[in-house]
Amino acid sequence: MPSLRVHLPTAIPGWDALRAELQVPGDFPPAVLAEADAVHPQLPEHDLRDVPFLTIDPVGSTDLDQAMALSKTDTGYLVRYAIADVAAFVVPRGAIDVEAHLRGETLYAPDQRSPLHPPVLCEDRASLLADQDRPALVWTLTLDTEGVLAHTDVRRALVRSRRKLDYPGVQAMIDDGSASADLLLLREIGQLRQADARRRDAVDLPTPEQEVDAEGNLTYRAQLPCEQWNAQLSLLTGMAAAKVMLDGRVGLLRTLPMPDPQSVNSLRRSALALGVAWPEGTPYGDVLSGLDPAQPAAAALLTLATRLLRGAAYTAFDGTLPELQTHSAVAAPYAHCTAPLRRLADRYVGEVCVALCASTEIPSWARERLPALPAEMATADHRAHALDRAVVDLAEAMVLQHRVGQGFRGVVVEANHQGGTVQITDPAVRGKLDGQALRLGKTVDIVLTEANPLTRSVRFRVA
Repeated sequence: MPSLRVHLPTAIPGWDALRAELQVPGDFPPAVLAEADAVHPQLPEHDLRDVPFLTIDPVGSTDLDQAMALSKTDTGYLVRYAIADVAAFVVPRGAIDVEAHLRGETLYAPDQRSPLHPPVLCEDRASLLADQDRPALVWTLTLDTEGVLAHTDVRRALVRSRRKLDYPGVQAMIDDGSASADLLLLREIGQLRQADARRRDAVDLPTPEQEVDAEGNLTYRAQLPCEQWNAQLSLLTGMAAAKVMLDGRVGLLRTLPMPDPQSVNSLRRSALALGVAWPEGTPYGDVLSGLDPAQPAAAALLTLATRLLRGAAYTAFDGTLPELQTHSAVAAPYAHCTAPLRRLADRYVGEVCVALCASTEIPSWARERLPALPAEMATADHRAHALDRAVVDLAEAMVLQHRVGQGFRGVVVEANHQGGTVQITDPAVRGKLDGQALRLGKTVDIVLTEANPLTRSVRFRVA
């Protein structure tokens, strides 16, 4: 599922203070770096270097978790999805492993990132870089003619990516007709998977990127179609992993209950404030899935909609199946397994699934630590969400900092005895509203009283 991405001028002071405030991990300890430099992974015997894998990532990416090879069959499609085999480089309970459990996941700020693993691993030796032999977990997913999953297998293999592509380049090739057959299959399979998601009543949240330029203008960048098709392959693999683990009665799911009515109602008030149509009685998933992220108001609503994912959790089980097995936005059982360079849980899910598909014992280091992973990942997720929220708050304060004292019109989207929250449309941001007897959904004239990038605060008062 999507996460927020905000682009701000890197010259803004205070990034180091923000990281310290939120306890974002800094440099790796010397013992971790030394172990990463010295590790020599055992390469798998199964050799798939003849398969023409390729990677598609944001421009400039070097931490490449996933490579794909797509083909048609007489009965549908074959998706081979190679995932970086991080476990091949990590000694259980060693320095890298201990540090990864402390970090949980890679954290992103506009000026730099805080990686889960040392760069020599996540950006080089374990990354699925082009023209390099790499150990990987290769998922072989057989689909029927409608793109529905029919069979799953995953095993360790040696792979060699042939091409390192980026999203803008792939989209340009598809649009101008110069795309190769495998990229056209990405579109074909991706669109079939999107249709399957609609049949499941899954919720599509193509969260746009927010960008604030040096002059303080706020814009949104919508996901390219090829990004969404690629995301469908990752979701497909996560659903396949969840089924393997549920059938084997052991593993780690990513679960999400249905959002509570209060959160949905708050989002609906924001939609009305932004001028986004939400007919009475229409399910939130239908509204969100139909939005055009290229439109600023729709993009703002999609950004706010990530709040509906707040109940997401990791659910470990061994023997007894969990009561909640599904992710409500995916509308199916689901597991994180396609980003082990950037997310700790994925390494364990991959290891469990490899063993289950081979009908072998799950390594003790993986099985024994499953019960502790939900709490560890919850801590990491909390830190990541706090950083995301802080960056969004900073972006909104920057956009409005020169407009203190100006009047706006907004809609009250949250209210309590101390005040509430108001949504304005130009720019499309939320802020605290000081006032009494605020009524939910009411349109009010307001004055901006504070927009401070240093404290990341935006406040209004009723005019």
